[in-house]
Amino acid sequence: MNTDTRLQQLTEWVHQDWPTATIEVASADASFRRYFRVSNIDATENGTTYIAMDAPPEQEDCTPFIDVTTRLRNAVVHAPEIIKQDLEQGFLLLEDFGNTPYLDKLNDTTADLLYGDALKCLIKIQQADTDGLPEYDDALLLQEMQLMPEWFLNTHLEITPSDEQQKIINRTLHSITAVVLQQPQVFVHRDYHSRNLMITENANPGVIDYQDAVLGPVTYDLVSLLRDCYIKWPIEKVSEWALAFKKDAVAAGLIHDVSDETFSQWFDYMGMQRHIKVLGIFARLNHRDGKANYLNDLPLTLEYFMNVANKYPMTRPLANLFTEWQTPEKIGTAKK
Repeated sequence: MNTDTRLQQLTEWVHQDWPTATIEVASADASFRRYFRVSNIDATENGTTYIAMDAPPEQEDCTPFIDVTTRLRNAVVHAPEIIKQDLEQGFLLLEDFGNTPYLDKLNDTTADLLYGDALKCLIKIQQADTDGLPEYDDALLLQEMQLMPEWFLNTHLEITPSDEQQKIINRTLHSITAVVLQQPQVFVHRDYHSRNLMITENANPGVIDYQDAVLGPVTYDLVSLLRDCYIKWPIEKVSEWALAFKKDAVAAGLIHDVSDETFSQWFDYMGMQRHIKVLGIFARLNHRDGKANYLNDLPLTLEYFMNVANKYPMTRPLANLFTEWQTPEKIGTAKK
């Protein structure tokens, strides 16, 4: 029988302050981090629960999480309060936002209200302190997109581009990067979507999974939210929400008053960068990390890219390659 040594250590750490506490699995994410719900804290706590984060120090560094939490809470963003920490062991005890992510409650009736809250929250996030944050520069943008040919094409679909096809890929990725870097730079959560926004009674939403925050393009988190790889909305509705955000961003002084057409192009190119990257990440999560459930989200991610890439002369050649390779059809039959 395998012994979960990390869980034993985490339990002992929690019991130092709350000897009667019980610990149950809450969730895991795409990294090495695990999350546990801590209950039965104390008879005087009136049912309070916390979330214990297990982040093995040899694989995960809690320092960025603590740093970004402080920045967000200082910007009046509803990030979890850190109750207790032990960086040497890689343990954090956090405020508990409950079990209900946006994804569970989003529908045609709730979307305007929930996205309204999320877009207001995003304005606050973008005004958070960015001093010393890593930059989303051209090297990082390109490095992320290179995951697509390596993991999605080569490993997952077993497609090996010819030299000429590889040149098309490279040209497209550099073209996308050039347009993306024209945007104003702000605080970027980097994974601002329906699984990382928790529905809370007060100060909705509760924001989680932000430890990879960077200084980067103003539309990055907006694309993550509105062209979410886990849920799809009508194109017209997405445009309405995006342009409403643009108006608020101008009012907040985050961007100058660019035309709707310019902002929409920023949004489109940022989306292409993100979705190319995510195709690679989802394939890697399956083949390297054994997390096959992410393959279910490949079709929507590819659909986003194809729909937008076909609008622009600089990106249409890559969309044509995906069509030539019958990529949309092959996704469902590729090896796991």
